[in-house]
Amino acid sequence: MARQTITDDDEGKHVVNQNGDTVGMVSGVRNDTLYVDPDPGLTDKVKSALGWDDIEADDYPLKQSRIDTITDDEIRLNR
Repeated sequence: MARQTITDDDEGKHVVNQNGDTVGMVSGVRNDTLYVDPDPGLTDKVKSALGWDDIEADDYPLKQSRIDTITDDEIRLNR
């Protein structure tokens, strides 16, 4: 079921643009803001799978207003 509200469960999900192209992975969630790693490596994926928040300096904040829908697998951007 699709939603638009950010939760801690969104960590580790792929972020895709309107065309369905993957543009990064959610590395963490803080204060209703997702942080996106544009080039996640294997270590980042394992940390996310274990629920270890790992927001780094090169991760980008993604505000709620940029999100079209959130599913069980991905976060789709609206522009």
